[in-house]
Amino acid sequence: MDVKIEPSWKQVLQNEFDKDYFIKLTDFVKNEYITKLTFPPASLIFNAFDQCPLDKVKVVIIGQDPYHGDGQAHGLCFSVNDGVAFPPSLLNIFKEINRDLSIPMPKNGNLIRWAEQGVLLLNATLTVQAHLAGSHQGKGWEEFTDAVIHKLASENEHLVFMLWGSYAQKKGGFINSTKHLVLKSVHPSPLSAYRGFIGNNHFSLANQYLKENGNTEINW
Repeated sequence: MDVKIEPSWKQVLQNEFDKDYFIKLTDFVKNEYITKLTFPPASLIFNAFDQCPLDKVKVVIIGQDPYHGDGQAHGLCFSVNDGVAFPPSLLNIFKEINRDLSIPMPKNGNLIRWAEQGVLLLNATLTVQAHLAGSHQGKGWEEFTDAVIHKLASENEHLVFMLWGSYAQKKGGFINSTKHLVLKSVHPSPLSAYRGFIGNNHFSLANQYLKENGNTEINW
């Protein structure tokens, strides 16, 4: 199958694109975009990969679903387009960065600036029907993103994986923590943020690990 995705990712994931599950997934997703309002815009489904080529990946943050509100999702987990109000989880992420590293609140919630520095902002499911959370779960995206995480964890060393909440921790459960830094905490959602996300120091810990292993730190 010919999938429009950044070339370095296309090369390593071609086997996935040719599998039956992905062909079925593609048919499902195409039909959803034709018949229903679906997010993110079709051209941005693989935006996380396009903004962060394989050889640039230093940090992986695992989300679950794209935002399902109008104008929010643009293919990067937790991120929103310029000018869009911060969703609650993103606001808590910025609060922790401020607490951890004394970095002031940003003016917008567009995390492309992280992706360009080597942060892969990967949702488990890459599409969603408008205003219907979880509507594209169980259609094949999870198998695809599992393959991405396996590829990164097995073929690289000294990556930082940020696993927030039980869903992300289960999805990244196989990652070898002697080969990579695996940071776990509760999810930044308002339901749990003050039970261990605020105060987790993940952003300073990530930078410390990157520096110790000869990598440039992320400007969060």
